[in-house]
Amino acid sequence: MGQCGITSSKTVLVFLNLIFWAAAGILCYVGAYVFITYDDYEHFFEDVYTLIPGVIIIAVGTLLFIIGLIGCCATIRESHCGLTAFVIILLLVFVTEVVVVVLGYIYRAKVEDEVDSSICKVYNEYNGTNTDAPSRAIDYVQRQLRCCGIHNYSDWRNTRWFKETRNNSVPVSCCKPSVDNCTGSLTRPGDLYPEGCEALVVKKLKEIMMYVIWAALTFASIQMLGMLCACVVLCRRVRDPAYELLVSGGTYA
Repeated sequence: MGQCGITSSKTVLVFLNLIFWAAAGILCYVGAYVFITYDDYEHFFEDVYTLIPGVIIIAVGTLLFIIGLIGCCATIRESHCGLTAFVIILLLVFVTEVVVVVLGYIYRAKVEDEVDSSICKVYNEYNGTNTDAPSRAIDYVQRQLRCCGIHNYSDWRNTRWFKETRNNSVPVSCCKPSVDNCTGSLTRPGDLYPEGCEALVVKKLKEIMMYVIWAALTFASIQMLGMLCACVVLCRRVRDPAYELLVSGGTYA
């Protein structure tokens, strides 16, 4: 019965190492998604430290690929040194992912204050040209999130661009796609998105942080199982002289 248990632990461990390779790709994707989104919304928050969880999650993803390779070799060869190194590295990565979760919650709580302090400045810098970065950012956000203005389309009345153009209209990025020949005129408010962008930008950025948090929590749980299986194998190797190698040709080193 005990031998069945140890064999099961080794089999699960090999399977988990394959999962680690898949997890490495997923974590790198999540980290890259954080960077891409930051590039789209960077004008709405100034704290570049918000990228720290994304940087760490990419580093963890890269390390997980290496861990999967070490784990597979150590488990198949059933090397005591390899499995010990595997457990130690997994423990370090586990601690790192806990840090990612904590930082994710910290920066998630700061998102609303960051956006609130910068969004008015960004809207006031709008000039309606594609060569201007804040203007491109606002047009992109308004089209992507289907919003207009900070709280609603009437906020455009307070911007420098609105006062300079004097045509009683908002950017055409405020227009609903279902409306033909929309010019952004405030005389036809039904043609415009009714919802403001501030709340939607905050919601989007908080969602991204939650993706990072859940990814870190999920794979931290898998790593705990990996550490448990590796510890079971190591303990049985030390205590059980009748311990059997998973494959012939394995080493006791």
